[in-house]
Amino acid sequence: MKKFKLIISTFLINALLVSGLTGCKTTTSKINNNKETANAQNATSSAGSQITTAAEKVIPSVVSITATYVDNNGNTVQGVGSGMIIDSNGYILTNNHVANADSKTITVSLYNGKDISAKPVWAQAGLDLSIIKINAANLPTVKFGDSSKVKVGENAIAIGNPLGLNFQRTVTSGIISAVNRTIEVSEGTFMEDLLQTDASINPGNSGGPLVNINGNVIGVNSAKITSAEGIGFSVPTNIIKPVLKSIKATGSFTTPVIGIVGFDKSMSGYLNTTFDRGIYIYSVSSGSGAYNAGIRKGDIILSMNGKDVKTVTDLREALYNTGVGNTLRIRARTASGEKDFNVTPKAAG
Repeated sequence: MKKFKLIISTFLINALLVSGLTGCKTTTSKINNNKETANAQNATSSAGSQITTAAEKVIPSVVSITATYVDNNGNTVQGVGSGMIIDSNGYILTNNHVANADSKTITVSLYNGKDISAKPVWAQAGLDLSIIKINAANLPTVKFGDSSKVKVGENAIAIGNPLGLNFQRTVTSGIISAVNRTIEVSEGTFMEDLLQTDASINPGNSGGPLVNINGNVIGVNSAKITSAEGIGFSVPTNIIKPVLKSIKATGSFTTPVIGIVGFDKSMSGYLNTTFDRGIYIYSVSSGSGAYNAGIRKGDIILSMNGKDVKTVTDLREALYNTGVGNTLRIRARTASGEKDFNVTPKAAG
């Protein structure tokens, strides 16, 4: 009988210990789950707060642009887009298809509600970029980031005026989905080295900024480049830096050219050729700076002014920084090996 009671007592004690330990373990698990949920909520809240802060830095510098032009039938047509103030004295960056030298009138609507007429200063149709100017001073400006350092998976914030002036300065967010994208915008016409994002970019967003989590502009959005739902494209901003530098110093920028049509590796599938790096020379214009220096079709540009050239954007940056009439040092792979060339850029015709 005593032995039986001892067994029952031992069983009860063990049951209590197991029950107690299991209860403690369940409580700990609940605490851990609560902590994970809280951490996730805090992370989401932190990301949302960062996006808010970044957007607040940029929004006062985002403008609406209304431009009119004459279509092929002689009718005056109006279009609406976005832009960003890049200099406090009234220089504004937008897309070429939003406003350019062919625009009949250009009107800029500022954050404070004031409307001011603008005039075109510079445009490059191949990049779908243009700079216009309004007569104003002490304007809030955007700050450029380094678009060459953008990584896939980074936060991306698009700001602009989707679907017209009724939705001015709309903010959408997403991530950088890819870099160095090549898109055929029309038959035989390509835009290269684009940033791809899933942040919504709709008609009216064209010319607005694509911003990183620090509130720095890394791209110029273009609704001209359409592909599929949830896929938007933006022109990297590094290319505009030498243009703005010249405009601020002299009031103008003369686009330099060396007379080549070239493609980077992203276009190799279209060319039915392969190369490991650099810019493949598809054609060279007779009498151009490149032709006069000895560069020919099939050569591959490896570096400019001592800096490796991996993309067409790299090439344009080096060319724009060199300017018209100055010497551009090019190293290229030719049929007979690597050679150095001194090329003098000319003004675009």
